[in-house]
Amino acid sequence: MPDRSLIRLRVVLTAFFALDGFVFAGWVVRIPAVKHQTGASAGALGLALLGVSAGAVITMMLTGRLCRRFGSHPVTVVCGVLLSVSVVLPPLTRSVPALSLVLLVFGAAYGGINVAMNSAAVDLVAALRRPVMPSFHAAYSLGGMLGAGLGGLVAGHLSPTRHLLGIAALGLLVTAVAGRVLLREDVPGPPDRTRSDRSAAASRPDRRIRGPVVVFGLIALCTAYGEGAIADWGALHLEQDLKAHPGIAAAGYSCFALAMTIGRLSGTALLERLGRTRTLVAGGTTAALGMLLGSLAPSAWAALLGFAVTGLGLANIFPVAVERAGVLAGASGVAVASTLGYGGMLLGPPAIGFMADWYSLPTALTSVAALAAVAALIGFATRRAAVA
Repeated sequence: MPDRSLIRLRVVLTAFFALDGFVFAGWVVRIPAVKHQTGASAGALGLALLGVSAGAVITMMLTGRLCRRFGSHPVTVVCGVLLSVSVVLPPLTRSVPALSLVLLVFGAAYGGINVAMNSAAVDLVAALRRPVMPSFHAAYSLGGMLGAGLGGLVAGHLSPTRHLLGIAALGLLVTAVAGRVLLREDVPGPPDRTRSDRSAAASRPDRRIRGPVVVFGLIALCTAYGEGAIADWGALHLEQDLKAHPGIAAAGYSCFALAMTIGRLSGTALLERLGRTRTLVAGGTTAALGMLLGSLAPSAWAALLGFAVTGLGLANIFPVAVERAGVLAGASGVAVASTLGYGGMLLGPPAIGFMADWYSLPTALTSVAALAAVAALIGFATRRAAVA
């Protein structure tokens, strides 16, 4: 039975994961309004949005070093404050260059909190001795769904500035309350591995550790590639290729996201029953089959089912990959896996676009199935590292 301090830590870390998803979704639903406000063309907006990605990728590796030096708990709290404050900045801009700069700041805070809170979660999972990592990522998904839903409701009534100011205030409140607990409580290391042992492993340039960490990062990349591809191209595939009604087409990513959330909520039980290797292999195989149905099905309803199956399959692969990388190399491992995973999310949409121009969109979407199968194969090939 875990002691109360570990239970409190699990609750507050869950709150930070949910806050991250909520804040990011709140920004995403106001992108059209900010585009109109800045007078940006589609191309200029695309370049400005790269600021989020660039800031996140640059900061992720730096955050790993900060976590090693100051601890993941203080870094999580600081990044929570920065994320909450920086989400207010985009609607205050009136030009594309200014928008690009503030999105660079927002992306840096987003990347930083993702590495820091995942590093803290890895330590807590080890202390609890239960594979609860998927539950934290389920909180992120639930926060994102709540943020998107609330944003859709208030979009017609509140300006982007007022909406995002409200999100910032809520974010600072959650950070203040949860952050007090996070700063006060520390996670005890497992009896067979002291904190100094973990710190040494995290900083030691050992190829035997670095190689598996990169491999787990590649597994995360394969998963995030599919998430980015379905988010950006799923609705177009349903509407353009399968002649679905726009409302049905818009439900494509919702089916995927809901299934992924359900999969992550049941992830701990699944990991306890099957173990990490079988979960990785089963998840990758399920996602590959689901995406083949989603991309090649002759009807929209079959494609929606395929998207849902894909979400169930991919749900727990990313959390397991990040956790394993963190166990092997501490915050540095989390940073490497997160950076590669985020890179996959960035790579997916443009890669699908190029392949769609060369072949067709349904054919391009089968690359999601191919990479899910690759994740399953890698998971099986690294089964010893997965259970270490």
